[in-house]
Amino acid sequence: MAGIKTELISLLNKALELEHAARIQYLTHAEFISGPNSEPIIARLKEIAGDEEKHEQMFRTIIADYLEGEPTMVLGKTIPAKEIPQIFEINLKNERDAQDFYKQIYKTVVDNKKDLQYEFETLEHELRHVIIDEQEHIVELTRLIK
Repeated sequence: MAGIKTELISLLNKALELEHAARIQYLTHAEFISGPNSEPIIARLKEIAGDEEKHEQMFRTIIADYLEGEPTMVLGKTIPAKEIPQIFEINLKNERDAQDFYKQIYKTVVDNKKDLQYEFETLEHELRHVIIDEQEHIVELTRLIK
């Protein structure tokens, strides 16, 4: 059983790195938005950053409390952008990549349900909610690009 927990700690720490980076990237990109009708876009980017912060905390809790691991403090890669189309495109790609990765983690959890007797329901539930949040971000960024 320790093997699956070690694997999940590693995967979730990578997810935590992605969420750290996403939050910082959204907040920084929001600072470059300007012009007519920019306020709702800035507000939404900051709101998405808040979602990413909630994901960070959830991943930390799962790693530390449920899997008895050590949450990372490493920041994933960020991508600078200053123009609105580029900001949307970069973040859309990152959201899609994150969702694909989180689905892999989810599958790992489901495939190892029997070895996660006291952790499974929380891991499955929390990961599903993060995936749904990322889907919402993908839909919204796709609409903003059009």
